[in-house]
Amino acid sequence: MTGGDLSLKTAAESAGSRRRFSLVRNRAAVGALVAVVVIVAIAVLAPLLAPYDPDATDFNAVLLAPSGQYLLGTDDLGRDVLSRTIYGLRASVQIGLIAVLAATALGVVLGLLAGFYRKVDLFVSRLVDVTLAFPHLVTAVGLAAILGASGLNAAIAIAISQLPGMVRVARSETLRLRGMDYAAAATVTGARDSRILFRHILPNSASALLVQISVSIPAAILGEALLSFLGLGVQPPAPSLGVMLATGQSFLQVAWWMPVFPGIAIVAITLAFNLTGDVLRDALDPRSVSR
Repeated sequence: MTGGDLSLKTAAESAGSRRRFSLVRNRAAVGALVAVVVIVAIAVLAPLLAPYDPDATDFNAVLLAPSGQYLLGTDDLGRDVLSRTIYGLRASVQIGLIAVLAATALGVVLGLLAGFYRKVDLFVSRLVDVTLAFPHLVTAVGLAAILGASGLNAAIAIAISQLPGMVRVARSETLRLRGMDYAAAATVTGARDSRILFRHILPNSASALLVQISVSIPAAILGEALLSFLGLGVQPPAPSLGVMLATGQSFLQVAWWMPVFPGIAIVAITLAFNLTGDVLRDALDPRSVSR
């Protein structure tokens, strides 16, 4: 076999390897997207999917193991674990999405202003730097403790903890895009600053912001579970995955299903959203096309 034949064979093997890797990655992408759609559908259709009232107690059915009647068993008050897990998933997704949307709305505005006006940048950047000195979960716990224990306050605390990351992305994109030709041309033609920011810069920074949102959602959902676990989020008897974990840890040896199934739900939610975020980042990253 000649050197040319060897080169062609090596190139063909390399191309085949890339195709197999792309196929595996595409399958993972499709699986993650399907999982996210299913999770959101369960959250929206919780009243229709839950077989029992999540708050209904039955002291004749306390700590029953998974069976045909109770697919995931019952808890220490005779409540159906499956129904409470479905409603707990709904609470986690709802609070997580509300927190991320609030952080996005405020963070994008602050980031655009900081990237466009130097005086605003001096204040916003220093504030963001101070906030980033603390892990976002620590910030969320501290804020929730100050605001008081409730689902709404948990959403506010998580939104504030997610705000610095959103501001930094919006600011960096504004600094990059304001030097582009179309932004300079708009300035020369006398366009107002608001038009330049929201008509030219914001649409062209959408891909970076979407990636940041996809990364923030699983972190916000995990933050809600943590706050509820610590008693700073959704309050009993309202169902929450974090509350179910906190309650179930005391019954781990006699009723393993109480903490295990809510824990699996938390892992599944965060993993699905994280994988979707990775897929979205690769799809929107121009450098990924050449790999």
